[in-house]
Amino acid sequence: MPASDTSLPPLTAAETYDLDEQVGFLLRRATQRHLAIFAQGITDLTPTQFAALAKLCALGAVSQNALGRATAMDAATIKGVVDRLRNKALVISAPDPEDQRRVLLKPTAKGWDLYEALAPMATQITEDTLAPLNDAEKTIFTLLLKKLV
Repeated sequence: MPASDTSLPPLTAAETYDLDEQVGFLLRRATQRHLAIFAQGITDLTPTQFAALAKLCALGAVSQNALGRATAMDAATIKGVVDRLRNKALVISAPDPEDQRRVLLKPTAKGWDLYEALAPMATQITEDTLAPLNDAEKTIFTLLLKKLV
């Protein structure tokens, strides 16, 4: 008498895939949480506008291309962000004194002042975003995120 096969059929994708455990889903949920915290703390600028202004203040005068690379924004996105910062009188553009064909961006005095005023809040937003983690977890989480990017 042959042995009966008592094994279970293989699980289907629907039975093995749990969206709540997927890294992309979790990153999106964490991003949504961070953006909500950011919107409560900084109302003058969007996160991408703040990132561009912060990086511009850190780098000094740079091209729009270089600013886009430094903030991980594609050409179309950084153009829109810079246009909005320019419309708010936070950024100006001027010819590069060493190469008149090139245009450099730099923060205006108003841009610097706003950045200086908002930087402590931005730091607090990071703290609030990471608040559910203990200090060791915050360090590990940040290191792991840097490893992914």
